[in-house]
Amino acid sequence: MARTITVGLDGSSESRAAAEWAAREATLRQVPVRLVHVWQPVPEPLTQAPLLGAETHQHWTGRIPRDAAEGLRLRHPGIAVTTEQWPGPPADVLLDAAGDAELLVLGSRALSGLAGFLVGSVGQSVVARAKVPVVLVRAGEQAADEHMKDPAGIPSAATGFRPVVLGLDTGNPDGTVLSFAFDEARRREAALTVVAGWNLPPSYVYSLAAGVDPREEMSRERAAALTEVLRPWREKYPDVEVTEASRLGSPANHLIDAARDASLVVVGRRVRRSPVGIHIGAVTHAVMHHATAPVAVVAHD
Repeated sequence: MARTITVGLDGSSESRAAAEWAAREATLRQVPVRLVHVWQPVPEPLTQAPLLGAETHQHWTGRIPRDAAEGLRLRHPGIAVTTEQWPGPPADVLLDAAGDAELLVLGSRALSGLAGFLVGSVGQSVVARAKVPVVLVRAGEQAADEHMKDPAGIPSAATGFRPVVLGLDTGNPDGTVLSFAFDEARRREAALTVVAGWNLPPSYVYSLAAGVDPREEMSRERAAALTEVLRPWREKYPDVEVTEASRLGSPANHLIDAARDASLVVVGRRVRRSPVGIHIGAVTHAVMHHATAPVAVVAHD
């Protein structure tokens, strides 16, 4: 089923927020939404229970995608919504379901009292293995959160979108990640803020000992490198307003700070060929857990 946005649905508030985000994104892309509900078969001893047989369990779990789809159709009448229900390990089922989708959208629980997400083992496993972009949406995410406040300072979904933020490694820029971020900004008619954080090399200590502080020169070099990487993309997307932010310090911290005023944060994940372990990358992992805006993780070679 090509050109769909697939949503992992389990009935939780975070998965419902993910479905709402997917419907809004589907409106921008003019594609259908596909709700995939993964259910666990009832263990054999419980199937003999008088009030919870296997058929009864499947019937009640079937209400989750059905009710979610009906709600989406009412709130987003221009979007086609389909539902599927599959048994099995959630991460494996979602990866199979998203194999031919444009996006896979998952919910993440908001941290109580702290800014950010709590990404569980299923979400991390899916992000680490998915070939398609995966978008994480925190519980409680509203359409107005992605838009600028109105002239009275009131949150509104009727105003323009907040900027899309892209985390970029100027030493290893990837066209797949850049293209995704520029496309998302263009769809939203939003600005694109490209953040490239960098740290001082170990040799900095020796430069200081010699009475030389290379930070100013390094800042100019890093800023120039970012400008050069973005030059062809500015030409390809002349209608996207681009802000370059080359900053000394932790790339993850700079991205998390920028996420506070973003409609979407885009980060890359290098594909690892090792079959053992979960490979996401330190910066992407930190952004996944602590950014307040929806986070798109784009796999690349």
